[in-house]
Amino acid sequence: MRNNLLRMLPMAAALLIAQDGVACTNFLVGKKASQTGSTMISYAADSHQLYGELYYTPAADHPAGAKRQVVDWDTQRPLGEIEEVPHTYRVVGNVNEWQVTVAESTWGGDLSLMDSTAVIDYGSLIYIALERSKTAREAIDVMTSLVARYGYASEGETFSIGDPNEVWVMDMIAKGPGRTGAVWVARRIPDDCISGHANQARIHHFPQGKKLNKKLNRYEVGDSCMYSADLISFARECGKYQGADRDFDFAATFGEQDYMAYRGCDGRVWSFFNRYAKGMDRYFPFVDKQCSAQCPQDSILPLYVRPDRKLSHRDVQTAMRDHFEGTPWDMSHDVGGGPFHCPYRWRPMTFKVDGQEYLHDRAVATQQTGFVFVSEMRGWLPREVGAKTWFAVDDANTAVFCPIYNNILEAPECFRVGNGDLLTFSWTSAFWMNNWIAQQVYARYEPMMVDVSRVRDELENRFDQQQDSIDQHALSLMKTNSADVTRFLTEYSATESNAATARYKELGIYLLVKYMDGNVKREAEGRPGDFLRTPYGVTASPEHPAYSDDFYRAIVQQRGDTIRVK
Repeated sequence: MRNNLLRMLPMAAALLIAQDGVACTNFLVGKKASQTGSTMISYAADSHQLYGELYYTPAADHPAGAKRQVVDWDTQRPLGEIEEVPHTYRVVGNVNEWQVTVAESTWGGDLSLMDSTAVIDYGSLIYIALERSKTAREAIDVMTSLVARYGYASEGETFSIGDPNEVWVMDMIAKGPGRTGAVWVARRIPDDCISGHANQARIHHFPQGKKLNKKLNRYEVGDSCMYSADLISFARECGKYQGADRDFDFAATFGEQDYMAYRGCDGRVWSFFNRYAKGMDRYFPFVDKQCSAQCPQDSILPLYVRPDRKLSHRDVQTAMRDHFEGTPWDMSHDVGGGPFHCPYRWRPMTFKVDGQEYLHDRAVATQQTGFVFVSEMRGWLPREVGAKTWFAVDDANTAVFCPIYNNILEAPECFRVGNGDLLTFSWTSAFWMNNWIAQQVYARYEPMMVDVSRVRDELENRFDQQQDSIDQHALSLMKTNSADVTRFLTEYSATESNAATARYKELGIYLLVKYMDGNVKREAEGRPGDFLRTPYGVTASPEHPAYSDDFYRAIVQQRGDTIRVK
């Protein structure tokens, strides 16, 4: 497992390591904003200590009085125990058997509000909610009730919560030592809109009401907004807000307000909106922090926008592979991209030159992704067939999104927990096969991505072409024996995922052979991998591709006098 090293470290060091680089991206799509009528949630779980694997928890019955041990997701530190419920649902990744999806992104906020004595961390909150919820609203009820009873042990967090009918965004932060619970606000995304969050509190102003649900200690405004009853009073009490209730802004009160939070976090959401909706230029000054935190209300990046067209799951996958292409933040064509225009930068994300601080932009697609998915929650299908997770591991840009149904009996071998870890290589691990390819691509980005995209897209196109027939066969099996459909979907998900991993092993070998030593082996026209030889069996003379003109120019600007040919 990915946290073995953390178990051997002192607690303070483990906590520091867990927090380093934790940065995730979520996009949400309402059912009337999708081409098929499904709701969708995407999630990239990004951390330099996270190994990509598919978590699987079977449904279970529990005896009266049973307890559940809660372990911090990031550090594996035991936090305590809570009462178990009589029955828990099957969970595959971040989707349960009722087609409920829950995901997150951490934004931190005021760390003095963290409660080190609390029992529920953000990761446990996700997976416990999935085990106990049939709808998105039930998940919100479970999550907010758990932290109210047992305390919230994490930093400021934003959650994506969805089911086949609706998707919600919820911002949450703890109340600090000695005060059990958290303050939070949740908003339903309109069915014809898209939303997103990426390590920044996302709910600014929100509808307020006087309908108090005393049992759950929250205000409810129609069917579109809920917030903890003490949210605004707590903000005043801890000195973070002094204005009128009607002017309260959650993100401005509790979220991060520095430049990197806007550009590095809200910037990713802006890029998603910009890809699928016109008029996003108006919000660029906000995400680039060209205006202050008091900038006009209509220039604040909205929680949701209406896209210009309906999105497919492939559109959302494309958004998860974004590097700010076509925007002022595109990194592929500055000198940092090297001779092959690589859009990646290694950490740290800021650096200084002559005392001035600069940054590397933080794109959606990143090298330190553990796992990434796009969940489709399809309400017109029975729940045994309805939810499908397009699941990938490591960098979304190079990875293959494989079809994983939410009714399977076990995780495919290539994604199974325990098949390798960050310190243990495995040839049957999808994470390691994709990482092997990605490491080669980063060094020679433009030419290699042509080869990787060809294989990646071939696999994903095949999955799409098969989808209707797989769904129909599963539905036909349901008419005779529900166990048959479960076995069929388990086998299908495993077969395709393991085959994609094996194909990537072949791709890794192909890239190594083709691009060895900076050369490019010659291939027969239209037959990748059919490398040419002379009539005598000798490898044909390889191509020696030059660097890009802009890279040569950068070299000359730095060393021209010393390398000029006389």
